[in-house]
Amino acid sequence: MGKQFSRFQYNAPVTLTYAFISLAVLVMGIATKGITTQLLFSNYRTSFLDPLQYIRLFTHVIGHANWEHYSGNFLIILLLGPMLEEKYGSKNVFQMILITAFITGILNMLLFDTALLGASGIVFMMILLSSFANAEDGRIPLTLIIVAIIFIGKEVVNGMFIEDNISQITHIIGGLCGGVFGYWKNKRRIYDNSSI
Repeated sequence: MGKQFSRFQYNAPVTLTYAFISLAVLVMGIATKGITTQLLFSNYRTSFLDPLQYIRLFTHVIGHANWEHYSGNFLIILLLGPMLEEKYGSKNVFQMILITAFITGILNMLLFDTALLGASGIVFMMILLSSFANAEDGRIPLTLIIVAIIFIGKEVVNGMFIEDNISQITHIIGGLCGGVFGYWKNKRRIYDNSSI
């Protein structure tokens, strides 16, 4: 039995840990009828004197409203995350998640009166970042342009014409973060290789 279990590999520690923590938070939210989700994992405008406000700038990407919300985000994260961790390193992917969470959280808090909940900004960051996976010599991959047009363009159109409970601006900002991270990491890789 022990030998069979040892064949499993925790191949993407950031991605898997993120998925498991978010699942535990979802279960806790269901068990508390959403109280913990709203208190600790929903980013919304409150007093700057509220110490939880600063925690929620990061934790909003962990909480989810329900199973459909969670599974919709984490199916993509679990598909892209391992590849991104292999390409950029787990530490870098973790930092990218934190930076994207902070940027989307602070912009939502400062500019909007709505609550922000879920990992969709991280999903869009990973989608655009993955488009840089096979970039070479400072060139911009055509796949990146097509992905940006399809995913970000759709969010711009939806934000203009559809009223729903989805934060299209978070998707757009998350995607822009992924594009910036990918461009920066690709440029840095080229610089590091040329100085050898």
